[in-house]
Amino acid sequence: MSPAVRRRPLLRVAAAIAGAVVVAAMATACQPEPGASPSSTSTPSGRATPSASAETPRPTPSPIETNLPDAGFALPERCEDLYSAEMLASLQAAAPPLNDPGVTMNSTQNVEALELLSSGIPTMRCSWGGPSEFGLATNVSVVDAARTAALVEALRSGGFGCESVWEGTLCQIEQRTVDLDDQEVALGESHFIRGDGWVSTAWVNFNPEGYT
Repeated sequence: MSPAVRRRPLLRVAAAIAGAVVVAAMATACQPEPGASPSSTSTPSGRATPSASAETPRPTPSPIETNLPDAGFALPERCEDLYSAEMLASLQAAAPPLNDPGVTMNSTQNVEALELLSSGIPTMRCSWGGPSEFGLATNVSVVDAARTAALVEALRSGGFGCESVWEGTLCQIEQRTVDLDDQEVALGESHFIRGDGWVSTAWVNFNPEGYT
């Protein structure tokens, strides 16, 4: 865990996060991208719960492409389709809205991972929460299997803890810091890679159990 560092609020149109349930230290930043993943069923705590039916439907970002010629899967058309019904309802209650245009954080701050995301690979970005110090951003991407080994190595070199799970590789990192109001901020990243699929998530003060 890194020593506490004073920094500006993280999710305001120049924020960044990282994240998940395990390992060491991490950093912060900003700017958008396409993506989301998950499926699991724990309900994150804390936050008002406007119902999904009361929310005005928001456009969801489209993937750059839907697949690669030999990919094992194609990206869905909507962020909502990435989640189980239980996880979607939990996210709608705990961290609305989905895809707020004011949230511009990336789903990773790792340089090699950012370069891969911006290289034109098929990817979809989904975010939860408004511009604040609470929320997450996820990219679900189709990656040529030949590039995944280099990605895992880059994450390990960047301080992520990686383990073999679910017939793939899960890499995670987490940090706690202090903002200008002397409030503790938790942030982190998680990356799951299997075959030609890659799910990257960065979060600030919102790390739902079982999200990835």
